[in-house]
Amino acid sequence: MTSAPHQQLSLDSLGEPLHATTFVVVDLETTGGAANGDAITEVGAVKVCGGEVLGEFQTLVNPQMAITPFVSVLTGITDSMVCTAPTIAVAVPSFLEFARGSVLVAHNAPFDVGFLKAACAQLALPWPAFAVVDTAVLARRVLTRDEVPNCKLGTLAPFFHAATTPNHRALEDARATVDVLHGLIGRLGNLGVHSLPELRSFTAQVSDAQRRKRHLADGLPARPGVYIFRDAQGRPLYVGTSRNLRSRVRQYFVASETRSRMGEMVGLAERVDPIECAHALEAQVRELRLIAAHKPRYNRRSKFPERSVWLKLTVEPFPRLSVVREVRSDGASYLGPLRTQRQAEVVRDAIHDAVPLRQCSDRLSLRRAVRAACVLAGIGRCGAPCEGGMSAQKYAALVGLVAAAWTGDVRPLVDPLERKIVALSEAQRYEQAGVIRDRITTVVRACARMQRLSSLQAVAELVGARPDGDGGWDLSVIRAGRLAAAGHAPRGVPPWPVIEALRATADVVDESHVPLAEETECILRWLEEPGTRLADASDPWMMPAFGAGRLRTYLGSGARDAANPFADRRRLQVLARPARASA
Repeated sequence: MTSAPHQQLSLDSLGEPLHATTFVVVDLETTGGAANGDAITEVGAVKVCGGEVLGEFQTLVNPQMAITPFVSVLTGITDSMVCTAPTIAVAVPSFLEFARGSVLVAHNAPFDVGFLKAACAQLALPWPAFAVVDTAVLARRVLTRDEVPNCKLGTLAPFFHAATTPNHRALEDARATVDVLHGLIGRLGNLGVHSLPELRSFTAQVSDAQRRKRHLADGLPARPGVYIFRDAQGRPLYVGTSRNLRSRVRQYFVASETRSRMGEMVGLAERVDPIECAHALEAQVRELRLIAAHKPRYNRRSKFPERSVWLKLTVEPFPRLSVVREVRSDGASYLGPLRTQRQAEVVRDAIHDAVPLRQCSDRLSLRRAVRAACVLAGIGRCGAPCEGGMSAQKYAALVGLVAAAWTGDVRPLVDPLERKIVALSEAQRYEQAGVIRDRITTVVRACARMQRLSSLQAVAELVGARPDGDGGWDLSVIRAGRLAAAGHAPRGVPPWPVIEALRATADVVDESHVPLAEETECILRWLEEPGTRLADASDPWMMPAFGAGRLRTYLGSGARDAANPFADRRRLQVLARPARASA
């Protein structure tokens, strides 16, 4: 009688001590980071038991696709090295045979195991039910910040005095991971962890208090909405949102929830209140409003919208820029909301670079000079209205230029700064040019954000409809930038009667009230998603023709941040060839 290949007991049934357990420590090198789109280029593994190496496995793998220059530089593996190597059809079954009956170990195991599972699926091979140990997770549970700054393999290997230095080659990295594993197991003995079941409980990071609270998810609907964890006194501890309330709340009681503060929150929670919503947008908006209203102690973002700041052009004979906390009906021009005081100061400095507005806080008179000009006038950074160096009419033109840039054409602010960048670059003062470039980016993004928010807030009523993926429609009534009503028209139900019913019951919105900026941004993202339709609008929804939104160079996340080295499939190019030696 022959047994099925690659049978593996579950982790629960493995009771042998760690020193008697056979581990196979594996590391992969790949062409990229996506298991479903990239391929394996090298497999390295070490089989160990009781601190003794039982065997090693290493092979290059032909990925049957080009290896990018970035990956070649990182790993040292080139196309020429793998062109004659076996494919995954040979390499993966060989590795599975090598690892049969063992416990898999990897550093950041989801990456390596994900590629191995994808290869098995591609080859129509069943994935053996390996027990898996992740040394990265284990290190985060065992070590402290005082011992290591992070849990990268390159950091842990020297900490545990590994005999091999990780170098992004599969076998060397696997050997280094073996030493890290042995070092971590040595720590576990002092913590009362001696067997695999104990190791699983240790790394699961689910406290007894969390396990006892699993019943809080019972009876929750499998619908989109908002959930509120409350303590024994009914006070909100945490507010969240999900497309499936039941599934999301259950995750707080299992090992996938690794945030320590969430474990503490669940330990204090006594009940979970669900609020069903018509669709995901309503859930997101309700979450923002509830967090702003109750400020739950375990929510980190969106708790203090009142802390937003604004940049104000003051109302006085010679206006100046001032950072303020609120918008008043005083006839002044405001730019915002800005997220932090620092951001407001950077925007203010950039405007001062472009336009010579005064930076002092003196009360100036239209009739007479107040005092002698400061040093800023001497270097051309101020028009010196304090000593009569600039007329009120000319100064008012500068102020009007700034106010117009905030709400419309931003080019008068950007053009002088771009000319400074050119001049600084020609003088090879690249660091100063970089500072000016960053200031332009901050100004453009602040203006673009304000113009986007105000454009939607200027529409008295707008109706949006988005397909729900099942033949129905998610419907939203938006008034002055706020979500006034939300509904759903299922498949087969005409949407217009539902829209009219939503309009009749929608919230009455005071157009003078400034809505939460994050709520309006959330609505904008929903409206701009592919497939969303504007069913009706009381006013045109429009943006300035030469507004900040046109300057995409500064609105992007930056070439450095947006670069994806794995997406570059080009070959390395020969930039120069050595001259031939002459006879």
